[in-house]
Amino acid sequence: MTSRVVRSRAVSVPVESETALALLRSTRFPRRTGSHPGSSPGQAFAGKRYALALLVGAVLASSPKPAQAQDLSGKDLFGRPIRVLVGLAAGGATDVMARLVAQKMSENLRTTVFVENKAGGNFIPALRELTNSPADGHTLFFISTSTLITQPLHPDYPFDLTNLTPVTQVATGPLILVVKNALGIKTLPQLIEHAKMNPGKLSFGAGGGTGSSLYFATELLKAKAGIKITIVNYRGAGPALNDLLGGHIDGMFDAMPVMVVQAKEGKVTALAVTGAKRSPALPEVPTIMEAGVPDYEMSGWFGILAPAGTPPAIAQRLRDEVAKAVAAPGVAATLGSQGMVPLATQPGEWAKYLKSELEVYTKITKDANIKPE
Repeated sequence: MTSRVVRSRAVSVPVESETALALLRSTRFPRRTGSHPGSSPGQAFAGKRYALALLVGAVLASSPKPAQAQDLSGKDLFGRPIRVLVGLAAGGATDVMARLVAQKMSENLRTTVFVENKAGGNFIPALRELTNSPADGHTLFFISTSTLITQPLHPDYPFDLTNLTPVTQVATGPLILVVKNALGIKTLPQLIEHAKMNPGKLSFGAGGGTGSSLYFATELLKAKAGIKITIVNYRGAGPALNDLLGGHIDGMFDAMPVMVVQAKEGKVTALAVTGAKRSPALPEVPTIMEAGVPDYEMSGWFGILAPAGTPPAIAQRLRDEVAKAVAAPGVAATLGSQGMVPLATQPGEWAKYLKSELEVYTKITKDANIKPE
């Protein structure tokens, strides 16, 4: 549609209203004469002018107002709440990280930034909510590695995360392997020996289910160590942790933010981390490769996406706000204590990383022949 504007001395009307104006010009207004009591030629002209004003006002009211359609500058993010969708149950690492960032953004923007959990359905409820929301920066999706893994796991997955608007990769860090204290196992070699002597007897929780990084980490350990472990799928890491603390499962992999706290408080036994080197948050805990399992390395990360079509200026403003949030001394210290490294990468860099990670997990899914539950 053309962007030509029709101008008059009094108003500037988009081309969509030309038809209405043409109708207006062709309309014959009845001329009042002195035969009507109380009328005059001046009153007839005034009546016509009044009707004209009413019609033009109606046309203008129904025309789109570009200034209100979207804030291309990205400056006007406060004044209305910002929703941060999390596609997992409350209490897991993704939820904890999202709330940490949202709270600091609320303080900086002086508006409400709140987390809304939409768990289940392979993140589809959260993604449906996101894609049906206006691309104005007021609805965001806080994701983890698990969110991305779901896509290659389901060939008919209805969403492509790489088609959404990238905002930033928030933070990264290793996963951690823990077991319940009552198991009496203190090291990864002991766990492997126990699993080999009791094939299939150990049960590990997988927060997020088959399509999660926690599930992939467990499958990778089974393959590399040559052991059999029963995997119990959960909607989120929070419910899995509750069952671990309750003694209903034997162990699990999890992201660092929640599990570091549990390990430091002695509620679980930490056996190893999945990174290439030890985590400063738990320097006494070895890597899985140090513990004797070769070629084992995985990392967990968190990031933010916005609906497709979000203006670049708004995505950039959001990224800058996240950068301020994770750089705040209190937040940075919390992340460090949880074994996470704050990043707040630029939108373009985040888009490239997301695509490269999708390629990695697509290959793992095919090579290991991992099927959805």
